[in-house]
Amino acid sequence: MVAQITTFAFHGVDARPVTVQVQLVNGGNNAITIVGLPDKAVSEARERVRAALSAVGLGLPVKRITVNLAPADLPKEGSHFDLAIALGLLIEMGAAPADAAAGFAVMGELGLDGSIAPCAGALPAAVAANAMGLGLICPAASGAEAAWAGGDAAILAPKSLIQLVNHLKGTQVLSAPEPGALETPAAIPDLVDVKGQETAKRALEVAAAGGHNLLMVGPPGAGKSMLAARLPGLLPPLSPKEMLEISMVQSLAGLLEGGRLSRARPFRAPHHSASMAAMIGGGVRAKPGEASLAHHGVLFLDELPEFAAPVLDCLRQPLETGDVLIARANFHVRYPARFQLVAAMNPCRCGYGRASGRACGKGPNCEEIYQSRISGPLLDRMDLAIELPAVTPADLAAPALGETTATVAARVAAAREAQYARGRDAQGTGGKDGVTNAALADADLAAVAEPDAEGASLLSRAAETLGLSARAYMRILRVARTLADLEGGGGVRRRHIAEAVSFRRRETTDRVKAGVAQPVENLTDFAPRAP
Repeated sequence: MVAQITTFAFHGVDARPVTVQVQLVNGGNNAITIVGLPDKAVSEARERVRAALSAVGLGLPVKRITVNLAPADLPKEGSHFDLAIALGLLIEMGAAPADAAAGFAVMGELGLDGSIAPCAGALPAAVAANAMGLGLICPAASGAEAAWAGGDAAILAPKSLIQLVNHLKGTQVLSAPEPGALETPAAIPDLVDVKGQETAKRALEVAAAGGHNLLMVGPPGAGKSMLAARLPGLLPPLSPKEMLEISMVQSLAGLLEGGRLSRARPFRAPHHSASMAAMIGGGVRAKPGEASLAHHGVLFLDELPEFAAPVLDCLRQPLETGDVLIARANFHVRYPARFQLVAAMNPCRCGYGRASGRACGKGPNCEEIYQSRISGPLLDRMDLAIELPAVTPADLAAPALGETTATVAARVAAAREAQYARGRDAQGTGGKDGVTNAALADADLAAVAEPDAEGASLLSRAAETLGLSARAYMRILRVARTLADLEGGGGVRRRHIAEAVSFRRRETTDRVKAGVAQPVENLTDFAPRAP
């Protein structure tokens, strides 16, 4: 007889079913052999399972014990296979009913005392089990997380191996866990606290409304980090579908403490010393990186040129496709990474640049050398690029008179709803989910962002004069569509194109220096006109 238990192997956010087959054959010495491409953590399950069974008063029989993890060609990683192996052994030894695991998938790490320790991935495992029509047996500490999967499937969350055995024998009844609580959003600093920088506030509103990437360049103390910290307060709350996608990534990363979920969009701000594996995921055991943890949220990179060039360039593909593909010799792992990139930098290493009028002690080419650390293709993916001037003492002494976060957030929410409504109309669905202008496919963008005659003429002239790439051309249309949405809808007009072009003036400067674009002496030609 061979006991068979269903569990899961995680590849990206996908939980792939794995059958744990346990067989006892005469002629052995109670050594456990695990086959099926196990990693070190899975192989060490032999000793954890042996000690856990001993802790509940059971010894392994003097037989040859073979554990096969099928399919055998699928790599198995992690310690969550322990409980499935132990349950298979209990069935083979007659210590648990033969149908003990019928209708259930099993996951959990065993302690030497027979306790069941929490493990990452309970939520995606519960979702996968529900899709297969199975319940889930998981650690008690992961029960609140697994309960968020919903559906009619049963969830069992024992604290120890003996609790699970008693439940399966009918001598004890385990109650179903309740879903964890929704976290109360943390207090977000108010936009009204930022003094001066009206152009930057406008760019922040546009970025929030359309999900656009934003680059802020300015001297120290100009308010770049302050503005970035206030962006989460402008973003709308997550839809249930988005919250589930984010929570599955966080579950695999072990970040769902107590099964608590949040309706706030992620805001990740890694240090500039972050490695490539930390940024996009990977390592010996592939885990989600900062790009995936910022899925449906914001990835803020402060001191952008201080990041290693390969780390920055590895973000180019996720910015286009919305996911990360980690390639290994024997398997590929895909994680979602549809994030909004917000970056901040000083104009040069001394911090102020030539525009400040200060003498630079780093040499005449300090600004060019410092900014050359960022590749042109990455800059090309920044929808909005603005320069922040230094805040004057007069700005600091003036009272706070700008708009509050709540006021701007209301306009952002209305603009987002207009975008989602267009997506629902195009798909013929009545769902609440949609895509922002930044994530809209080019074919769909052409249908909703066609400018009027004056706008088309201005855009054509700007593309020729400024040497815009095809990507920059399309991103100007995306920003212009967002500007029209912030006005309450309607078509894309000349003033929207002009303002969208003005947000790429930094790229214009760089291209002029490189000899790609023509110098533009009168930028007012591309300024928005009154309606």
